[in-house]
Amino acid sequence: MKAKNKERLFWLLQLAGWGVTNGFIFVFPFGFSTKYMIYSFLTATLLGILTTSLYRAYLRKNVGLSFNENKKVLKLLGAFLVCSISYFGLVISVEYLYESIWERTESELAFIKENMSFGLALFNVFFTIFGWTAIYYGVNLVLKANKNNLEKLELNATLKEAQLNTLRGQVNPHFMFNSLNNIRGLMLEDVDKSSEMITKLSEMLQFAMAKNSVDAIPIKDELEMVENYISLSKIQMEDRLQFEKNIETEVLDSKIPPMIIQLLVENAAKHGIANLKNGGIIKLQIAKSEDNLNILVSNSGKLQIAENSTQLGLKNIKQRLRLLYGEKANFSLNEVGEEVVAEINIPQI
Repeated sequence: MKAKNKERLFWLLQLAGWGVTNGFIFVFPFGFSTKYMIYSFLTATLLGILTTSLYRAYLRKNVGLSFNENKKVLKLLGAFLVCSISYFGLVISVEYLYESIWERTESELAFIKENMSFGLALFNVFFTIFGWTAIYYGVNLVLKANKNNLEKLELNATLKEAQLNTLRGQVNPHFMFNSLNNIRGLMLEDVDKSSEMITKLSEMLQFAMAKNSVDAIPIKDELEMVENYISLSKIQMEDRLQFEKNIETEVLDSKIPPMIIQLLVENAAKHGIANLKNGGIIKLQIAKSEDNLNILVSNSGKLQIAENSTQLGLKNIKQRLRLLYGEKANFSLNEVGEEVVAEINIPQI
């Protein structure tokens, strides 16, 4: 809460609190005259606001909201006693002032004689100021806790964004490194195919750079990247690579983290099909299940991860899903029969 709004809240609570506290004189049949009730309400309310405002100013300057020192506790206790006695003394003074100006009715005198005493009046004042103090610290501690939570959320959001930026920055170098390695291996064998691969790579990098600053893109945009990657891979692997896709029409506009499907397909091609003498099939399936989006990429072969592999692509996927969706998204990579199956489930809001 801004300081200006906090100050407004204080004065609003001051007026409401003291107004309600002293307004009980109008509710119960004390036997007082209307003139006295109005006088008592106005003076007690104004004096309450005055004394506790000064009390608050002292607390803000000398005590604060933490009591980590004995001195602060003593200062609070001392300020509480001074405020209570001051308020009591002022209330008594305006009572005498009333009696010097107007005469009390017989019913007022009878009620005061039977029900009021110096000790009881002093106790009521101490109890009232104690309640004011408790509310004051209660409200301020709640506001402080909310401020701390907000700052923590803002810090977490900033940290999360920084982590996502780092992860997004990993994708393009990782993809580019793999593609350049493929081009280098093909260059001495077939210059024309190498040239075609460089053209495809240039188009894909242009797309990747354009989407690098966002957290989510439509699936239909991601599929363009995947198709280009398959075309690029087929230049090198020719008929050894087959690609099948089964994508529900209604998911095309659904949002996913950029290049997340491309990384799965790239992993399937590089670590799966490329290692098979006769090649194999990469299958892509995307469907909706209730409120979740299910992305499944499978490839022929066995689940074999080379010892020197950094698994950067897979780690990148896991970390981005965790940062963007928390525990609501999940990723798995398993060997099922004669296939390796990578599956992602993403919540759809």
